[in-house]
Amino acid sequence: MTRPLILHPDRLFPADQVSRDIARNLYQSVKDLPIISPHGHTDPSWFAENQPFGNPADLLIRPDHYVFRMLYSQGIPLESLGIRTQDGTPVEQDPRKIWQLLADNYHLFRGTPSRTWLDTVFHDVFGLDVQLNSETAELYYERIDSELKKPEFLPRALFERFNIEVIATTESPLDDLRHHRKILDSSWKGRVITAFRPDPVLDPDFEGFTDNLAQLAEITGEDTSTWSGYLAALRNRREFFKQMGATSTDHGHPTATTANLSAAEAEALFLRVCREVSAGNCSAEDAELFRGQMLTEMARMSIEDGLVMQIHPGSFRNHNKVVFERFGRDKGCDIPSQTDYVHALQPLLEAVGNEPELSIILFTLDETSYSRELAPLAGHYPALKLGPSWWFHDSPEGMRRFREQVTETAGFYNTVGFNDDTRAFLSIPARHDVARRMDCVWLAQLVSDHRLQEDEAFELAADLAYNLAKKAYKL
Repeated sequence: MTRPLILHPDRLFPADQVSRDIARNLYQSVKDLPIISPHGHTDPSWFAENQPFGNPADLLIRPDHYVFRMLYSQGIPLESLGIRTQDGTPVEQDPRKIWQLLADNYHLFRGTPSRTWLDTVFHDVFGLDVQLNSETAELYYERIDSELKKPEFLPRALFERFNIEVIATTESPLDDLRHHRKILDSSWKGRVITAFRPDPVLDPDFEGFTDNLAQLAEITGEDTSTWSGYLAALRNRREFFKQMGATSTDHGHPTATTANLSAAEAEALFLRVCREVSAGNCSAEDAELFRGQMLTEMARMSIEDGLVMQIHPGSFRNHNKVVFERFGRDKGCDIPSQTDYVHALQPLLEAVGNEPELSIILFTLDETSYSRELAPLAGHYPALKLGPSWWFHDSPEGMRRFREQVTETAGFYNTVGFNDDTRAFLSIPARHDVARRMDCVWLAQLVSDHRLQEDEAFELAADLAYNLAKKAYKL
């Protein structure tokens, strides 16, 4: 059965006429603002090389764990979706078969944010006007595959078409940033910057931690077997990332635990952790304490070099050990966990939380912490701002709950707008469109309740869509 693919112009807006009219007018004022994408995981080589995307499956399925985690949850093997294995054992290589598998199971995405984003991409980017299903799979594949061969679908052309002002990718401190260098050396005016993600050399539980420290020493010329040399190497890489355009760091620790040890205690902990990791017996307590101390060290370095600090804890990474061992990281197996911020962040905040020149953006996967912990913290400490609903909650309902729970305590100006946190490049406009619509819905409610003047709502709509992210990330 073939159904039309229709994107209603009032999608996500309130059912009552008064609020809907206000939301519609607010949205019209911001829908065409440039996109600030300050945190994400798009591949910088796309923009450096500016080569055509390979095929629909490589572009829209393989990089997007939102897509393949849902299929996997229904018993569809990742091998059948072409997801590469760690040991190189064969997986499905035919992109048409992979695409047909998505089409056959597209009904699984009904009501999900992924369905909203994908339908928007299909309709607005590729001009498709029927829904994806088993019968239309071939039509979809041929249309998308044909369009991707055109010059106007090259990565840089799409970047400009999407009205992206700046996009930040995320790289390890061990990355040589060659793709960013190539972009900077080119004549293209698109702004693609990096973000400093030091987890591989801050987290003793990260695979290859000892080898990573050795590589860090080789890159920087510092002795990373000593505490002072280790810190100097990190400062070295931060400065290099700044030179390549970075304005932020990014920390994905399991918890929000921080520590504020003396210099001697921190040095002793570092040396002990290095010995334990090399011997294969680093204790969970030492690993957690070291990660906590390094968040405070990173905050101190941010005061020195001005990089904005992002902390997004509360994810049980690689929960499915079988999938992790076979396919590696970032395969849809990260699960939210209960997160404490009030006690966990206190050591860091005692050390640097009152520094107005420091900017720390907090994210969470634990929604229960919004009103109880995060909003009160950001509503007090000068160094703290709240990141938007992230990952499982970057949905219409999640965005609404976020505004409901944080605004009364933190206001709007202790938040930082929206970021899309995605590897799926073509979904970026759709994700920002959802966020703009939902923020306009919330503002319309405040206006219709006579809690906010309409002219203030128009100013806020622009701030939430564009200005706050640009300011918070120093862009």
